[in-house]
Amino acid sequence: MELYFAPLACSLATRMWLYETGAEARFTQVDTRAKTVGGENFLAINPKGQVPTIRTHDGEILTENAAILQYVAERFPGAGRPNPHRLREWLSFIGAELHRGVFGALLSPEAPAEAKAYARHLAKARLGYLNDHLAGRDFLLDEFSVADAYLTTVLNWTRVAGPDLADYPNLAAYHGRMLGRPAVLKAVMEEQALYAKAA
Repeated sequence: MELYFAPLACSLATRMWLYETGAEARFTQVDTRAKTVGGENFLAINPKGQVPTIRTHDGEILTENAAILQYVAERFPGAGRPNPHRLREWLSFIGAELHRGVFGALLSPEAPAEAKAYARHLAKARLGYLNDHLAGRDFLLDEFSVADAYLTTVLNWTRVAGPDLADYPNLAAYHGRMLGRPAVLKAVMEEQALYAKAA
């Protein structure tokens, strides 16, 4: 399997899961601004020009983060078997309500100040909901899942875009626990180094 990624983008969640499960994969870095990979046109691989993209073991190209995370969770299962409906529920929430709904504006250099202010307003309820859910829980579901990998990736973005996780103590503690997992930390440290090199 081949994962096309950009450092610290949402494709990081797939890398985390592959490391967590010990799955073998090739990692290919994409220049998402130039839409190139290894000097070639990335749009020839994924016409959407976005990461993550994977080339499956049988050569099929799969796109969209939630679909890829479900694919790798099924192909390379972890220790537990989360309820698939609850897993999809969390992947949908993280993708729509946080990734796009909040951080789409906060991380965009083109987003006007009003859009960023509205995103910060939305973040309060959404992060508050997560903070309440994680009271007395180690994970979003009963054990570490691709949803935790995705949420950890998104929470990493608060370091550059806010909001301050200190305002959400259960969520901050959760984020710290996730970064304490060896596979997660390995993935984050590798991609931070790649990000710094590309900057």
